[in-house]
Amino acid sequence: MNFVIPNMLPAAPEIFLLSMVSIILISDLFITDERRFLTYALTQATLLVCAIITVATANMGVAITFNGMFIDDPMADGLKLLTYITVSVVLVYSRDYIALRGLYRGEFFALVLFSLLGMMVMISANHFLTLYLGLELLALSLYALVALQRDSAQATEAAMKYFILGSLASGLLLYGMSMVYGATGSLDVAQVAAAIRDGSVQGGAIGATASHTLLVFGLVFIVAGLAFKLGAAPFHMWVPDVYQGAPTAITLLIGSAQEFATFAFFMRLLVSGLQGLLVDWQGMLIVLAIASLAIGNITAIAQTNLKRMLAYSTISHMGFLLLGIVAGTTNGYGSAMFYMAVYVLMSLGSFGMILLLSRAGFEAENLDDFKGLNKRSPWYAFLMLLLMFSMAGIPPTVGFFAKLAVFQAVLEMGFTWLVVVALLFSLIGAFYYLRIVKLMYFDAPLDHTPLTPQIDMRVLLGANGLAILVLGLLPDSLLALCVNAVRLSLG
Repeated sequence: MNFVIPNMLPAAPEIFLLSMVSIILISDLFITDERRFLTYALTQATLLVCAIITVATANMGVAITFNGMFIDDPMADGLKLLTYITVSVVLVYSRDYIALRGLYRGEFFALVLFSLLGMMVMISANHFLTLYLGLELLALSLYALVALQRDSAQATEAAMKYFILGSLASGLLLYGMSMVYGATGSLDVAQVAAAIRDGSVQGGAIGATASHTLLVFGLVFIVAGLAFKLGAAPFHMWVPDVYQGAPTAITLLIGSAQEFATFAFFMRLLVSGLQGLLVDWQGMLIVLAIASLAIGNITAIAQTNLKRMLAYSTISHMGFLLLGIVAGTTNGYGSAMFYMAVYVLMSLGSFGMILLLSRAGFEAENLDDFKGLNKRSPWYAFLMLLLMFSMAGIPPTVGFFAKLAVFQAVLEMGFTWLVVVALLFSLIGAFYYLRIVKLMYFDAPLDHTPLTPQIDMRVLLGANGLAILVLGLLPDSLLALCVNAVRLSLG
């Protein structure tokens, strides 16, 4: 039997990243605490080189390797680049925070890079097993990161909840995949799509009709597992507890970079693999989207903890993302990818502000901690105002155009009633975002501690906030890139 060496080039960024994680783990053993910045610098350099390799190996076509289990296409390249940037920003925002809490160690950086590797595998997976492998690598890394602050009972409790519920969701997903395999006889995404499209599902003694029923049952379990990973209602139980209980630096990673991988998971499984069941999963996603918009926006009003409020805000934003996928068109998928990029940008800025206001022994995670921020620092108050306006969907911020792009895609498919429902819940959501603006500009400050971030965080946070405004004034380029990436990937 002749062994054919697969083409390694499409997976070059993943291979390099795995090699660098090993080097970072070993080299960190010989680095003293006073020189720990070398581990941080090596981690940032790894992200930069990964981005260079991704750009260098990118092409406008589709490259498939490892016997069809791994795919490199424009959508994968775009999502990976966005993920590198996001993780790099997370590390910059988190550096002072983790140093003050004893987390500035090699295992933190190694786990972050392992979680990134899981995201990259999910983004480029073209096989059910590869998708599941990437998902578990990401999930196990995040479980460990949430529990990394071992002396915190709150973090340990959050990690246990995340682990137990995450394991349940993984089981649902795996069970659904096994049903799809039973009906189609394959775990390859392209072969599953072809079997459903051609009607050549496994017949045998149970017949083709029963096989279609088995497919739909498998689809239900898959959608449930995906909804959990996305944090969509009613599978959102873990989101508020993990967001509040985890150290803010870890919450920032969970609420930003991993969303790109989850979006890719939806695209690979539902759009590329199960497109033949569009009518079935479209109805399921409509229910999930409405439930997420309702529960997320209504429950967020009652929150006094900002991290918990942003958790429910995330649930509502995932409802908007699902609306783009519900449209079932290239414009809809491109709008969903654009919305995800915008959401991650807003999430980075919002949690970055919490990290900015936090200090040793103090977590700035309550709404009252933002009272009078304009008197302490008009510049940071203005940045937070832009972020809250964007999350509420108020023009001219980019959040408005992200919602508008999704609405247009849904309207093109005739779901007018769905847009009306989403718009009403969006108006409800504007209340708790504008409440923060009111606290910053009209209330007296409870804390007069000066804000003295590192220069890199100061510059990056300013760029983060201004990007909300600039992209709001010029949204067409990013939206066109997202739509074209999806169009070229789906053919």
